[in-house]
Amino acid sequence: MTHTRTRLDRGRNALGPALELVHTGRAPTRAVLTTELGVTRATAGAVAGELQTLGLITVDSRPSAAPGSQGRPSHRLAIADDGPVVLAAQVHADGFRAALVGLGGRIAATAPGCMTVDADPAQVLGEVVAAGAALLRGSGRRCIGAGLAVPSAVAEPEGTALNPLHLAWPAGAPVRDIFNRCLTDAGLAVPGFCGNDVNLAALAEHRHGAGHGAEHLLCVATGHRGVGGALVLDGRLHSGSAGLALEVGHLTVDPQGRPCHCGSRGCLDVETDPLALLEAAGRTPDPAGSLLDQARHLLRTDRTPVARAATATVIDRLGLGLAGLVNILNPDRIILGGLHRWLLEADPARLRAVVEERSLWGRSGSIPILPCTLDHNSLVGAAELAWQPVLDDPLTALAT
Repeated sequence: MTHTRTRLDRGRNALGPALELVHTGRAPTRAVLTTELGVTRATAGAVAGELQTLGLITVDSRPSAAPGSQGRPSHRLAIADDGPVVLAAQVHADGFRAALVGLGGRIAATAPGCMTVDADPAQVLGEVVAAGAALLRGSGRRCIGAGLAVPSAVAEPEGTALNPLHLAWPAGAPVRDIFNRCLTDAGLAVPGFCGNDVNLAALAEHRHGAGHGAEHLLCVATGHRGVGGALVLDGRLHSGSAGLALEVGHLTVDPQGRPCHCGSRGCLDVETDPLALLEAAGRTPDPAGSLLDQARHLLRTDRTPVARAATATVIDRLGLGLAGLVNILNPDRIILGGLHRWLLEADPARLRAVVEERSLWGRSGSIPILPCTLDHNSLVGAAELAWQPVLDDPLTALAT
């Protein structure tokens, strides 16, 4: 016992890094964990054992050997199926969604909300928290935090939504404070965090999806309305001096284009979102349905010349915007979400050609442009905010 305590004492500072390695899938075995942490096998074993005692991971000490392999296989490490969860919430122009998310970005349960977003953020956040609380009651699992994704730049450290352009919320709404009040009112004594939806989507994709392993990851996405962007550098979101970096939706791609909410014209925000595609195809949007669903349906089912021309036009606009971002940011990978993912799917050669022709670094052909791969990636990213204190210091975070 003395030796175990000594090893664990030496490894306590490694608990957070070890958990992050398992959380992001980079340490499936104790042998890999030992190498990644740079500790002895005994210390890695003690660290893994402590994480198992905390209910965060499982350690399989007798894994089956792969066919044809030699020697004893290393202990396998996995996320605990019945471990704690966080409440994740997302608000967008067409409604909201609540979910319970475990380590590893695993969505344990989800509940869609209303299709009409109230002009009072307190009303909306109260409803989404209530939906999450109902999921928790049904799951019987411990909740250790909550995260919220909103379609707005979120100023730091205040936690205010500066420009929720596609919601009727007032500019500067204190969404983090409101979210925390709603959690308290629902009887959830956990810390609440909030962030921009595309920033959080990029974080989730970097840890668990199409951005895994990238050092300079650019994410551009359009959901139900508008366009957002995010940059992940060395595993961390680049949020700028006040949390407002990468407002790529307000990059001009057509100076004579549609008026934008920001006061300019022809921004990505209004030239490459679902409404822009529908209007380019001469479609009148159905106000009762999701714009994103209507745009996806057009892309996948309409083969008329008008629809094909509209698709090509929007792809070209998106390519121009991406080319400008490539020139400025020099990413090593680009991932596209929402409608942009389906535009890439519709004509990957056209989009890549525009980026290559209009950017210095794109001409090398070495910058992959890939679709996002996670379902509900903004929700998973919101959960990452709530999991971060546990990843930083599991013992302290779980003791509260």
